[in-house]
Amino acid sequence: MIRTRFAPSPTGFLHVGGARTALFSWAFARKHAGKFILRIEDTDLDRSTDASVQAILDGMRWLGLDWDEGPYHQMHRLDRYREVAEQLIREGNAYHCYCSKEELDAMREAQRARGEKPRYDGRWRPENAKALGLAPAPGARPIVRFRNPLEGAVTFLDLVKGPITVANAELDDLVILRADGVPTYNFGVVVDDLDMRITHVIRGDDHVNNTPRQVNIFRALGAELPHFAHAPMILGADGERLSKRHGAVSVMQYADDGFLPEALLNYLARLGWSHGDAELFAKEKFIDWFDLGHISRSPAQFNPDKLRWLNQQYLKAADDGRLAHAVVPRIERDGGTLAGGPPLERVVALLKERSETLAQLADEAMMFYRNREPSAQLLAEHLTPEVKPALAELATRLEGLGDWSADAINAEVQVVAKARGLKMPRLAIPLRVLVFGVAHTPALSAVLALAGRQRVVGRIRQYAQ
Repeated sequence: MIRTRFAPSPTGFLHVGGARTALFSWAFARKHAGKFILRIEDTDLDRSTDASVQAILDGMRWLGLDWDEGPYHQMHRLDRYREVAEQLIREGNAYHCYCSKEELDAMREAQRARGEKPRYDGRWRPENAKALGLAPAPGARPIVRFRNPLEGAVTFLDLVKGPITVANAELDDLVILRADGVPTYNFGVVVDDLDMRITHVIRGDDHVNNTPRQVNIFRALGAELPHFAHAPMILGADGERLSKRHGAVSVMQYADDGFLPEALLNYLARLGWSHGDAELFAKEKFIDWFDLGHISRSPAQFNPDKLRWLNQQYLKAADDGRLAHAVVPRIERDGGTLAGGPPLERVVALLKERSETLAQLADEAMMFYRNREPSAQLLAEHLTPEVKPALAELATRLEGLGDWSADAINAEVQVVAKARGLKMPRLAIPLRVLVFGVAHTPALSAVLALAGRQRVVGRIRQYAQ
C-alpha cells in the first residue's frame, strides 16, 4: 500500500511551500487509495512551539488535507531513536564521540586554514581513537555519530530529478543522537519513515542534499529504500527565494485575507506541476490527474496576481449562501448592521462578479449595511445646481413607483435624464454619492433596487432638496 507523509517542523506557520508539499503527498496517497500520515518533527527544542503545531493543524484542516494517521510527535519517540542508535553501535555502524564544541571549532578552523572543506575528521571512530590514544574526559556525555562509508558512492533514483550520485568521500560522520538523547533531523526521519512504513517521500528539493546521508542510514539498517521525489523550490516573481515580501505568509493569513481554500489549493497544485493547459480544476480532479512524472524540475514562481485571479473565478462560481455566511463576520467586525438591510445573499450575488477576495466582497457589501455620508468633496464635485432639480424630480417619481425593481428604477432614471438633458453619468454618479457615499458601484439600478425605496428616496431628499 502507498504510504506518504507530511512532516513539518513546528518552528513557524504553515507556509505555501509546506502546504504544497502536503498537497502533493496527500494527493498521491488519495490517488492510489493509500494512507497519508502527519508527523510533527519537533526536535528543535529551542524553536518548536505548541502555537506553531496548532497553526499547522489549522492550516491543514482549512485546506481540507485530512490525514489518516497522526499527528505523531518525534519528542514522544525518544526511546525508539535511542534503541535504533544502540543497534547501529552494536553492529559497528555508529559510535560514541566525545568531541567538545571547542575541539570541533578548532578542527574546522584548522581545515579552513589549509584550504580544506570543514568537516568532522572521524577521530572518535573506535580504530582512530585507539590509534590516537583518545579517552573520554571524566563525566563527558557522548553524542552518537553514524559511521559513513569512506569509499564508493551513494546512488538513488529521484522520481522527479532522475538518478543522483554523491561520493561518500563528500559526507562525514554525521551526528545522529545528541547527548541529551534527542535525534538529529536526518536520523529521526529515517527511523520514522521505517517505522511508519513510508513508501514515497515527497518533499521540497531543499532536502536533496540530505538524502544521500539518509540513504546510507537506511542501508546500514538493512532496510528497503522508500521512493524519493523532490519538488522544485518556489521562487518569487523576481527569481529570489520565496519570502514574506513575495506572499510567503501563513496559510491561515490567506484565510484571513479572504481567499477560498479550494482556490489556494488549485493555485498550489499548479506551482511546479501541470496537466496540459488546465488552470481551473477541483480537488477531486487534481487527485485523479496527479502524478509524480509531471512535477517540473525547474523552480516554480509564485504570482500573487495569478492567485487573486484564480480566487475571483472561484468566488464567481461559489454558492451565494456560502459566501454570505463567510462575509457576515467581516461586515459585523467592521461595524456593519445586517438588520434592516437587504438580504445578504442577494447583495453577494450582485457583487461577487467583481470581487477578488471575501475581504473585498465584504467591503463592497458594506454600502448596504453602514450609513456612509458623502464627503463634502464628493458633494461639491457632483451635486451641481443643474443636477439637484433632476434628483428632486427623480425622488418624487421613485416614491410613487409601483414596481420597485431594477428595470423599473432604470426606466425612471432614463426618463429624468432625458427630460433634463443630462447624460447618464451626470445623474448616475450623484445618485451613488447621495445614497451610498461613494462615486462608484456596480450597476446603478441594481444597487438602488437592493438599497430599498425608503433609503434611496430619503437620501436624495436629504441632500437634493
